[in-house]
Amino acid sequence: MAQVKRIRRNVSGIILLDKPKGFSSNAALQKVRWLLNAEKAGHTGSLDPLATGVLPLCFGEATKFSQYLLDADKGYETLMQMGVTTTTADAEGEVIERREVTVGRDDIEAVLPRFRGEISQIPPMYSALKRDGQPLYKLARAGEVVEREARSVTIARLEMLGCEGGQATLSVACSKGTYIRTLVEDIGQALGCGAHVAELRRTQAGPFVLAQTVTLEELEQVHADGGNEAVDRFLMPSDSGLEHWPLVRFSEHSAFYWLHGQAVRAPDAPKFGMVRAYDHNARFIGIGEVSEDGRIAPRRLIRSE
Repeated sequence: MAQVKRIRRNVSGIILLDKPKGFSSNAALQKVRWLLNAEKAGHTGSLDPLATGVLPLCFGEATKFSQYLLDADKGYETLMQMGVTTTTADAEGEVIERREVTVGRDDIEAVLPRFRGEISQIPPMYSALKRDGQPLYKLARAGEVVEREARSVTIARLEMLGCEGGQATLSVACSKGTYIRTLVEDIGQALGCGAHVAELRRTQAGPFVLAQTVTLEELEQVHADGGNEAVDRFLMPSDSGLEHWPLVRFSEHSAFYWLHGQAVRAPDAPKFGMVRAYDHNARFIGIGEVSEDGRIAPRRLIRSE
């Protein structure tokens, strides 16, 4: 008997998931996509399976703007286990070395300033970065180690929240592309005892914070009670990740031409940069970029319903 193909729904918006431990970002995305029965879906940058916390999931038209959330600054809280280094720089790796921990709160506070501001990081071998089309983690699992170029990242905040029994809790605000595992490993090296990430929780992704998230268990319960449509209530608008961008409103005439790919003018538009655009009915219609002549060129358009 032929299997009936599931017809997916055309739904748009962002669900802020508190990613559970043990799930890859893609596994979490596919689970929520199934609960919504959504046609199109994408996430905004991977969280390690060990990590929990803020993971914006984009559906439908919102996937057009996922790159801008990927590029956004992030916030984390991490538990640093001192005295133990691992192959992956976190608790999932094999132990490489154990050392006695003789450092305390004052020693940690003394080295943290070295890691604030703009710093250089060498990405870990156990990462999704690719070399000749192969993710580095696959090469690492095969026992290969390749050279990686150092990257410049910015640590806007690095504070110690607590310290006890060879462990320290750190709060980090950082630019995109920052590896918290590498940061913790480098701090451990500076302390002379080594360290790895025992726990990691993302507290912020761009404008989104933990208080806005929903758990997978909550989504599953709502789905069990009311089906796919019931899960829709957790969808935030497609432009919710862009609310810090300048806003422009077009007249009905200008919106028509803009939605057909033409650059147009708008009152009170900024002199440069990216903007979010709305039509005369206050409907979000996409994002644009201000050109040198002051007109706004469309960059990503929302498909009309």
